[in-house]
Amino acid sequence: MALLEKGSKAPAFALKNQDGKSIKLKDYAGKKVMIFFYPEDMTPTCTVEACNLRDNYSDLKKAGIEVIGISPDDVDKHTKFIAKHDLPYTLLADPDMKVIEKYGVWGEKNMYGRKYMGLIRTTFLIDEKGVIYDVIRKVKSAEHTAQVLAKWQLS
Repeated sequence: MALLEKGSKAPAFALKNQDGKSIKLKDYAGKKVMIFFYPEDMTPTCTVEACNLRDNYSDLKKAGIEVIGISPDDVDKHTKFIAKHDLPYTLLADPDMKVIEKYGVWGEKNMYGRKYMGLIRTTFLIDEKGVIYDVIRKVKSAEHTAQVLAKWQLS
């Protein structure tokens, strides 16, 4: 699949959240949404990213941004991750990786010279009309909220 870029229509989806409830992208019509794709709950870098968003959640809400995280983890693992770190936002389970593939965030990674396939940490900023406003492909986990707010400030 070609990379989704700024100005593209965000692909529709329906996934279960941490409570097992089906959540659709269209549920957020008329709102700014950030969808952050991350590899796995409870891992060090993913925890840093999730906690950065948690610690700055009030700033994101003040900016009118809805926060959604998506990973291949299942609902139960999301529930534990949210409870352990007191995360105030929605996490969606994509164990079949259908949405991950739709958004083009599964691909070759390289760590210490070893190449393998995995989820590429990426954030999509989607405007009120469901159009991709911007894409953050080089996510800095410890500064992720600042990255998101800086992109939206440009509007």
